[in-house]
Amino acid sequence: MESTVTNISLAPHEADDSQPALLFIPDISGFTRFMHENGVRYSRNLIADLLEIIIEANILNMEVCEIQGDAILFYKIGDPPAIEQMVSQCKQIFLDFQNYLRIMDRDKFLPSAKLSDNKLTLKIVVHYGRISVTQIRDHIKLMGTDVILAHRLLKNSIEGSEYVLMTEGYLKTQNPEEVVQNFEWSQLKDGMNSYDHVGDIHYKYAFLTPLRLLVTDPEVEHTHKQYPNTFSLKDHIKAPVDLVLRVIQNYRLKPKWMHRVKAAQFDTKKINRIGTNYLCEMEKGGSIEMQTLQSRITPERIEVIEKMANFKMFPNSLIFYYLHEEKEGTQITLEFHYSRVSVGDYFYDYFGRKQIKGFMKASLHQLKVLCEQIQQNRQQRASS
Repeated sequence: MESTVTNISLAPHEADDSQPALLFIPDISGFTRFMHENGVRYSRNLIADLLEIIIEANILNMEVCEIQGDAILFYKIGDPPAIEQMVSQCKQIFLDFQNYLRIMDRDKFLPSAKLSDNKLTLKIVVHYGRISVTQIRDHIKLMGTDVILAHRLLKNSIEGSEYVLMTEGYLKTQNPEEVVQNFEWSQLKDGMNSYDHVGDIHYKYAFLTPLRLLVTDPEVEHTHKQYPNTFSLKDHIKAPVDLVLRVIQNYRLKPKWMHRVKAAQFDTKKINRIGTNYLCEMEKGGSIEMQTLQSRITPERIEVIEKMANFKMFPNSLIFYYLHEEKEGTQITLEFHYSRVSVGDYFYDYFGRKQIKGFMKASLHQLKVLCEQIQQNRQQRASS
């Protein structure tokens, strides 16, 4: 039965086992319309991939409680994250979500209007209160008034479809001046809604729309000035462009050129989804999930885009391969894009970038050696 408490206390409750926790709910706006206009066949795979994008973008190490159609309920027991961390988390999810949509928009796989015309986007509810965690067979269930409240806040009076909403329950744990400072890129507004059995709920919200300026445009040149979270490497391979393309797209050959990858496995559960997923088992343990998002051939170049998942340092990062045919072989450019938005984090700004750049440099060199060796073998067989 729902509680009628209107002022939710964060003090320990002697009569129950509730604990203070963050509740974080990203919800896909436009989900119902998208399903209706495109049908299950075209919608289910894209929506599933978008939900995975959201889960992968979890840089606060929250727990996933449940997925309810177009929304995911995250929670984290303990002290609330600082407002800077919370804003970074919201930015991370929104940018990764929009980056994926922008790239998939070029696939022309929908039977109806362009993907961008379907207006899929995100709204996020942030609340801090008390919850009880219950185990029901193999499933975790969150209970309490605060859980009910967080879900109800998805239905509110905000005129818009992409925003972050933060309740007083969370805001009261933060310094008001720091809250304002961390939303200088948008505009914080006050809001209030009344809900049965809960009462009047006051909150602040900010539109995420200004972040669209940071979304990667796959059609333009990716300069470091325009996209600071990117770097590129170039080389010349003495092999035809069609051979280089086949090597890149041959998953069985990945361990022969991708740095510190010992084996590649197909993820058979996702083989029929948009793009193809495969797992790279790393020499030092663990695995990285890769997804081929696109392979495009234009008069100017050949382009392959892959998404790197299960890589918490840079969640939902993108690898662009650009192949240009030349008289004596192939000019190849590798670009690594990431949307890590933490500001002033030395580990990610220096060590993380240095590590991934070393990985890409070694991989490109090994790719060059492999392709040129295959080409030499071809020529030897042809001359014999």
